[in-house]
Amino acid sequence: MSTGPEAEQVLERPGVAGWLRAGPRGLALALLVFGGLVLLGLLRLAERPLFGMARPVTPFLTQGVCRLALIILGLRLVVRGQPMAGRGAVVANHASWLDIFALNAADRVYFVSKAEVARWAGIGWLARATGTVFITRKGSEAKQQQMLFEARLRAGHRLLFFPEGTSTDSQHILQFKSTLFAAFFTHGMNHVMQIQPATVIYHAPKGRDARFYGWWGTTGFAPHLLAVMAERHRGRVEVVLHPALEVDDFAGRKALAEACEAAVRSAHPAG
Repeated sequence: MSTGPEAEQVLERPGVAGWLRAGPRGLALALLVFGGLVLLGLLRLAERPLFGMARPVTPFLTQGVCRLALIILGLRLVVRGQPMAGRGAVVANHASWLDIFALNAADRVYFVSKAEVARWAGIGWLARATGTVFITRKGSEAKQQQMLFEARLRAGHRLLFFPEGTSTDSQHILQFKSTLFAAFFTHGMNHVMQIQPATVIYHAPKGRDARFYGWWGTTGFAPHLLAVMAERHRGRVEVVLHPALEVDDFAGRKALAEACEAAVRSAHPAG
């Protein structure tokens, strides 16, 4: 997570009414997520031998679960634009763990995440089960990771990554790092791949700080999850899917990263 404009996120402790709201919501969310994982595992048993790396069925289940999860969490989803039709990847600004639900609900994607997430309790298991690609910062593993990245893209998986490299308070967008964009300029990938920029915009519940849904600083996942589930009023999350960019139209990874960042900023209140 980013240190953001402040080193620590201040969360209001829920009162009795907040706990009464959080309890049922937490139970419903747990049943939905883990029930969905069990069903996904069963579907993969049939999907894997028939289709190999391709996943023509399970992404629809993941998308449905994420849409229901947003309802439980009190977030209304608004999607503007259409998912791209061709092969490629999606890049988006990163504000919160809620991005996982919002972006999966808007499009059938697979996330690219730092390797540390795989070891996080609960979240790591969920990420692995849904086909997340884990990457490390070790230079010795860069070639192997790029090969995996390419294999998933060629299999038709729509990978989604966050070029900012960290989350923010939802009110700012950091400069996009161009490192992962390099995978689209090897072995002829640039001739067949597209990149679709996506902007995620959170609207806080009535009376709350505009940064309510942002997750940054030293704030733990559990306290932020509790604050969201205990909230009385509903919020809103918008996902703006911009027109896809042809990788072949750009001279290199830096130019492509800059164009994606400009598109994401164009729809965000931060500008």
